[in-house]
Amino acid sequence: MNTLGPIVRSVAALVLLSGTTLGTVSALAKDIPLVPGAPAIHEKPVLDAPQLLLWTRNGTPAAADLTDPTSNELFDLHGDLNTSVCSNVDLVLSTEGNYHMALHSLWQQVVLPRYGADISNWYYTTSPPVSLPETLHDNFSIENLYLHCRPSVAVASMRVIKKLEAAHQTEGKPIPIIKGRGNTLLVKYGNPKHIDSVWDLGRPDVRLVTPNPYNEPGAFLNYAATIYDIAAHDPNPPKGWTADQLFNAIFNSDVKDKWLYGARIHHRDEPWSVAYGRADVAVIMYQLGEYTVKVFPSTFTLVPLGGTVNDPKPLPGNLVGESYLVKIKGPWTHRQLVARQDLIKAYESNAFTRILEDDGLTRP
Repeated sequence: MNTLGPIVRSVAALVLLSGTTLGTVSALAKDIPLVPGAPAIHEKPVLDAPQLLLWTRNGTPAAADLTDPTSNELFDLHGDLNTSVCSNVDLVLSTEGNYHMALHSLWQQVVLPRYGADISNWYYTTSPPVSLPETLHDNFSIENLYLHCRPSVAVASMRVIKKLEAAHQTEGKPIPIIKGRGNTLLVKYGNPKHIDSVWDLGRPDVRLVTPNPYNEPGAFLNYAATIYDIAAHDPNPPKGWTADQLFNAIFNSDVKDKWLYGARIHHRDEPWSVAYGRADVAVIMYQLGEYTVKVFPSTFTLVPLGGTVNDPKPLPGNLVGESYLVKIKGPWTHRQLVARQDLIKAYESNAFTRILEDDGLTRP
């Protein structure tokens, strides 16, 4: 465990790229969600975004828009599939992207081979939680591609599911389908800053990137609460330090670029920031960190927050997330209802259980 520097507490500058196509992001610290039990955050994070040419967009973003310069750019594909074609789309799934690698395997190894006769026209979106606006407005966009079909299934955290239920968009009870294995730290290959625990995140020389607290409040709360709660449960904290002091040293600091955040899609933004931006470390879900290192083995290293990299055993306070599947109300055709039921069977299958285990996940 490294020795921590002094706590610093004044105002950090918010840096926003001019001309961004992501829309205006509120810079008010009061808009940042509160972590239960932790000090209030009164400083503003610094946007860490790539220096790309931000071309003019041809059209108005949909209510559920996934344009993100670190992830999704479709400048040269233009299209608008309106609701008149949606009756011919067998299945639309709106899901969080925290298990995108397992979902790809599920689709290619289970859904299409078993149910391809029922599901021939389909698409799914893996994203921050856009299920509610996508459902309420029957639209979705990435740059110049617009899709106006209503999802018949959503997969998300219970926080998002409750919003769908409150808007009277669901039918039936949510089905628990995926359980995580806690969070981990993603650092540059070889861990040059010698970051060994959450306490090192408070050092003045360590810059942390988090999910966008305005656009991805659920993911931000997950990671910020993990930092605070692990520190609060630590029976042997560094001498003179508390969880409150650590939290303030990270989120209420006057160290330049101490707290960074990504533009929109944290499982893409955070690795970009650590690899090529200004960040030294990110807190990230174990399965996403494992996948990132697998894809870029010479760029990243994982630091476990309990157990080992290959056998995570989350420390007390390391939040373990769960995802739920819920049916969405709609004027579905018989074929669409059959396709939806096929998808649910695929999610509940033993084959998907094995896929989850291979990708660092498990069942509730």
